[in-house]
Amino acid sequence: MKKLLFLAMLLPFLNADAQKLIGGKNIIKWNVGSMAARNFHVTYERSLTKNISFSLSYRTMSKGALPFKDQFKEAINSNDINLDNFQIGNTAITPELRIYLSLGRMKGFYLAPYVRFATFDLGAPIKYTASTSPLIEKEAVFNGKIKSTSAGLMIGYQFQIATKIVLDFQIIGGHYGTSKGDLNFASALNPFEEQELRKNLNEIDAKPFKFTSTVNASGAQIVSDGPWAGIRGLNLGLGIRF
Repeated sequence: MKKLLFLAMLLPFLNADAQKLIGGKNIIKWNVGSMAARNFHVTYERSLTKNISFSLSYRTMSKGALPFKDQFKEAINSNDINLDNFQIGNTAITPELRIYLSLGRMKGFYLAPYVRFATFDLGAPIKYTASTSPLIEKEAVFNGKIKSTSAGLMIGYQFQIATKIVLDFQIIGGHYGTSKGDLNFASALNPFEEQELRKNLNEIDAKPFKFTSTVNASGAQIVSDGPWAGIRGLNLGLGIRF
């Protein structure tokens, strides 16, 4: 009986040691798969209860050439946008609540409702005719940002592969929301150039986005407004638990 009482007194301490062995309530993760799209993506996750955690991720991509350019060429119905010279960068902050469906703390299958706040830094070159005799074509490079706010749901599985190492497999997820943008081009334009650039801007098919453009002698502006959607998934995060 004395031995049983002694063991019962030790249980809280043994349980605390076990929690230390599996790595603690915090995880810092680096998203390995995002490197394919020139992204640097880190996430901090904190356990709140046995089955619920909160995570906050930050993603950034330096401004550069458009990734997956061939897919964009197929999707955009316009010969006036020069996708070969298109420049894009982005940052995103994503708070996320994870609900784990297994019995382990921050491991196993999870459902993760999230909100994403993203900013895209663009340099969009639009072709226009500057002269017909002789024929001269120029590019108006519109620089600016598009900001989006969207909400979604992610399904994934997190593995505890060692005392301090985890693998976070993001299986599939998606989000939907709204976006607004403002892109500007500053350059002196003669009346013929104004007319040609205005015509090309009006011919761009950007549905479901609403593009409003203005052109004058000192340049042009594009204002965008519309829905925003994205897909997350087939990504792998490598983390340290502490």
